[in-house]
Amino acid sequence: MQRLQAFRFELMPNGQQERQMRRFAGACRFIYNKALALQKERYERGEKKLGYAGLCKLLTEWRNSAETAWLADAPIHPLQQKLKDLERAYSNFFAKRADFPRFKKKGRSDSFRYPDPKQIKLDQGNSRIFLPKLGWLRYRNSRKVLGDLRNVTVSLSGGKWFVSIQTEREVEQAIPQGGAVGIDMGIARFATLSDGTFYAPLNSFKRHEVALRKAQQAMSRKVKFSNNWKKAKARVQRIHSRIGNARRDFLHKASTAISKNHAMVCIEDLQVRNMSKSAAGTADAPGRNVRAKSGLNKSILDQGWFEFRRQLDYKLAWKGGHLIAVPPQNTSRTCPGCGHVSADNRQTQARFVCVACGYENNADVVGAINILSRGIQRLRDEGQDTANALVGMQVDWLPVSARMACGSNCIGSRKQEPAETTARGAICA
Repeated sequence: MQRLQAFRFELMPNGQQERQMRRFAGACRFIYNKALALQKERYERGEKKLGYAGLCKLLTEWRNSAETAWLADAPIHPLQQKLKDLERAYSNFFAKRADFPRFKKKGRSDSFRYPDPKQIKLDQGNSRIFLPKLGWLRYRNSRKVLGDLRNVTVSLSGGKWFVSIQTEREVEQAIPQGGAVGIDMGIARFATLSDGTFYAPLNSFKRHEVALRKAQQAMSRKVKFSNNWKKAKARVQRIHSRIGNARRDFLHKASTAISKNHAMVCIEDLQVRNMSKSAAGTADAPGRNVRAKSGLNKSILDQGWFEFRRQLDYKLAWKGGHLIAVPPQNTSRTCPGCGHVSADNRQTQARFVCVACGYENNADVVGAINILSRGIQRLRDEGQDTANALVGMQVDWLPVSARMACGSNCIGSRKQEPAETTARGAICA
């Protein structure tokens, strides 16, 4: 099977190379904004939007124009890639996958991409990479790059330059390890597995919130665009970078541990964008409990649920497993023992007691059990055999009816090994 993988490293450019990279990123941003403004003008005049080929012809004119002759100093391929990005943004908008494309701002997602591997040279032994119009750049070689080069993206983040090298290689089809598991996402517990194990949340933003607030207050007291203001802004950027790096590290470790030990993972199909919308309302119809909802939104976004699901998806695919998303309605209100659905079953945020049969457990564990049951039922509705996926599940502690719902009453006695050294307990960040 073909595997696409990206390897990201920090670049160590000299002063001239750093100035060139800033110019290239600025040229790409200029081309994107100019093309977007042109498309909006054509739309307002009732004309058809230009395709990628038409924009490339205009790009040649802009590079040869006396007003924008500085565009010729930047490599042509990264500029063309920005036009492709705009075309993709339009496609996502018309397919209702994203909002209308917005103009890019300086300092936000500054990047440019080299799509032709023939123009790129990678010297891993000497920890350097050759890029057109930049020459050889040194990078922090922290791991070996596997596979054949496909493209390279250079980006600016937190005041540092990074290179992302995408490769392609042939790998053997992996055999999934372990059985099936359900995962319930939450705030008090980041992820609760149906076997009773749970991952304690990292709360990266919350840990740095005080330092970030002080740094932002200090920046607000500086004269805008002065040298002191730029230094204060750099401190704010470093804190944001630290928050993001810690969150990504936690999510990668958690998703890797789960994907290594399970062949099938069932999760809730959560709409994070809708869940984290503001409750402020309008002037005519103001919202209720706005402050509490704002705190909840901040906690949801701090957890990184969508990124966790994205990482689980491709890591399970690499290891031969698969991810199943199920509807989240009433997963924490349904009794896995008798199937009774009631809001009274969940007496507190953490305690679940069925009012019909008396089954008692942690509410998040109950949600994970129901998610697993729905995932297996979905496979059966599609006519797939679930016996192989269920082999290895640890189900001896489930209620009888829950085992019957999962089909585990006909499974062998093998038990799944815990993902970490702590079984049925907290896995701390």
